[in-house]
Amino acid sequence: MFARHSLILVLLLLLPLAAARAQTWVATPLGPGDAKLQPPEPPREFRAAWVATVANIDWPSRRDLTTAQQQAEMKSILDAAAAMNLNALVLQVRPACDAIYPSRLEPWSEFLTGLSGRPPSPLYDPLAEWIAGAHARGIELHAWVNPFRARHFQSKQPDAASHITKTRPDLVRTYGQYLWLDPGEPEARTHGLAVVADLIQRYDLDGVHIDDYFYPYPEKNLSFPDDRAWNAFNATPSSPRLSRNEWRRRNIDDFVRDMYQLVKRERPHIKVGISPFGIWRPGFPPEVRGFDAFESLNADARRWTREGWLDYVAPQLYWKAEAPQQPFNRLLHWWIDQNDQLRHVWPGVYTSRILPAELLGSKPPTDAKGRDSWEPSDITRQIDLTRASAGGSTGHIHFSMIALMQNRRGTADALRTGPYARPALVPASPWLAGSIAPPVAPAVQITPTNAALNIAWQSPEGSSGRWTLVSWRTGDSWSHRLEPLRSGAATLPQDGPGAAADVIAVRSLDNLGRLGPAAVWQRR
Repeated sequence: MFARHSLILVLLLLLPLAAARAQTWVATPLGPGDAKLQPPEPPREFRAAWVATVANIDWPSRRDLTTAQQQAEMKSILDAAAAMNLNALVLQVRPACDAIYPSRLEPWSEFLTGLSGRPPSPLYDPLAEWIAGAHARGIELHAWVNPFRARHFQSKQPDAASHITKTRPDLVRTYGQYLWLDPGEPEARTHGLAVVADLIQRYDLDGVHIDDYFYPYPEKNLSFPDDRAWNAFNATPSSPRLSRNEWRRRNIDDFVRDMYQLVKRERPHIKVGISPFGIWRPGFPPEVRGFDAFESLNADARRWTREGWLDYVAPQLYWKAEAPQQPFNRLLHWWIDQNDQLRHVWPGVYTSRILPAELLGSKPPTDAKGRDSWEPSDITRQIDLTRASAGGSTGHIHFSMIALMQNRRGTADALRTGPYARPALVPASPWLAGSIAPPVAPAVQITPTNAALNIAWQSPEGSSGRWTLVSWRTGDSWSHRLEPLRSGAATLPQDGPGAAADVIAVRSLDNLGRLGPAAVWQRR
């Protein structure tokens, strides 16, 4: 079983005092006949939640919080994620061409401080603290950016002078209640790529993530105003003859491909994730009906998956398992079938459709749109369906963290005691290895004393290891705990649950999820 904790790892093993005085531990090189000494592969599953900053959905809860209050909320979310055995968070760092981190390209977000361009006071770097806090708990941190949204309808204050709506209004279009960067403008796409490049060069991220907002969701009887870019494209003699929607899809395809290539060129280990609308096109699979993201958002997510322009696809499968026209399981398997490049398929699940307790009085409880509330069992069933996909899907992402923080109808409890009772490592991404050597075994020293068993480890210089996995065997059963340090120490007291532990194994875990060989010690 894994757990995340402070700098000093405490593994509770019951060792009677007399035995502590007499025990001897020896390093044991593993040979062909030592299968019982080899620690097993731990459970693997991507367990993540989106943390939305736009409109203060998840964090910060309000725009007027002090730095200390923001940091306290951050810590609460991280602690809750660790206690629930989540192993990744997908944090929205760019809601609308703004930033929740210090950026030379875009102003501070209104959703962070109440005013576009206003820094936190006292000044701090929220993204750096999110990353440090996540990594200290053995949790991955993925930076979620919205590529083309330039202003959200819940923005209340004017955009800062440094915002792209002010500096490059020629790239910005008004559409309904939103402002939007026109994806047909090459400079708009280039700006979004520059933001991604800045993020991955400056921060120790585990992933970069974009969601389902490419061209905007259609407004009734309103066309997206991209005549300027469309006419410029057609005025070029060498341009291929495309329909308007074919041209729009090509613009998005170019951005997705270029973003993937940029990340792999600069930071090959950083995963690129995309969470498209859950239906590619109505009729795929045949019984599915609903919104056509291919035509309406000009998002060809099937192509991105088949081309391998992503490391994980997280289709937003926000329908119940038995939904007649959007059945969760059939859609999940359709997306798995598109996965020619054998990347990760981690569907988004709509945990926030479980409504807060204050709405329980209505019969049935409904949200502001009149939709019935889900039950925690709807989500745990979808997790079971992903697990039953025979390796086709190896995880999922909750939208969003607020439902778990509020423990709506006991959802967090149901996850903690049910499908998440045993923590898991993030699945490995072996296609990202390239020339990156796998981690090697750390140097380990075990020193027994009258009071405890002390373990110290040191990863060799240049090792690709990021974290350390400590495993111990009791009888025929192995337990595991993840230590978020490449080099560190562990204390094994005498008054813990592992009294009969007779083998200890220490392994390094790298950014790609690969485990190195074990340094094994045996009690004699």
